[in-house]
Amino acid sequence: MSLLVVGSVALDSVRTPRGEIREGLGGSATYFSVSAGLFTKVRMVAVVGRDFPRKHVRFLQSRGIDVQGLERASGKTFRWEGEYGKDLNEAKSLKTELNVFQDFRPELPEGYRGSRHVFLANIDPDLQERVLQQVEDPRLVACDTMNYWIASKPESLRRILRKVNVFLLNEGEAKQLAQEDNLLKAARSLLGFGPSIVVIKRGEYGALLFQGNMVCWAPAYPLESIQDPTGAGDSFAGGFMGYLSRRKAIGERELRRALVYGSIMASFCVEGFGLMRLGRVRRGDIAGRYQVFRNLTRF
Repeated sequence: MSLLVVGSVALDSVRTPRGEIREGLGGSATYFSVSAGLFTKVRMVAVVGRDFPRKHVRFLQSRGIDVQGLERASGKTFRWEGEYGKDLNEAKSLKTELNVFQDFRPELPEGYRGSRHVFLANIDPDLQERVLQQVEDPRLVACDTMNYWIASKPESLRRILRKVNVFLLNEGEAKQLAQEDNLLKAARSLLGFGPSIVVIKRGEYGALLFQGNMVCWAPAYPLESIQDPTGAGDSFAGGFMGYLSRRKAIGERELRRALVYGSIMASFCVEGFGLMRLGRVRRGDIAGRYQVFRNLTRF
């Protein structure tokens, strides 16, 4: 089963206490696709400029990602520059140049409209809804968001949440949107907005999943060194949705495992700058870390 993702492809410049990278391949759709592509076939819809290096397109194709929906528009590619201090849970944005991404109006290729599994990455909720209107009969739809859309387009965000199955966001965003200081109360409130599943990412503290009365948790994979947290949340979403897209049924067992696979993929992402580590992961690497998770959580 194929998995459709609509989001950003960017050139990122990032500095952390461990080093830096200049104009590396990034963007929400990129990290998601590279992660999910280890589980299933991914269809990417995004926009880049005329200056986007062709080597990056070849890399995406080498990972089995369908880039028919990657539009190349006149102008420059979306660029983001940021840095992390000792607290690697939060990035400081130094510069954001939307460029061609500012006028992005996603149109799905005809062959993508029958996609059964859809991930609406962190873009304007009005655009997320526009995408969903083009998908014929999706089986599972998930979306992400950020504090900017929560503050600037709360009604649009609430509207799209009534149309998705899974809502992924981080702890700060969950509390902001729900207007609750307690995380459990925030999650219950978000379930009331429409999605049947809420996943709250907590960085080094793992992730929580809420469905009905069920609450489950997966820890973050223990690492000695974190190089660059950029893209970890999208990599998590890629592992989570990539795994679920291969399941015939989605019950509690599958959701718990998806949460673990999300944490595994995020752990690979942060071990290198940009896609330096995630882009080299093989399925055997994932199986090895899955076994470590089993041993960590057995009691």
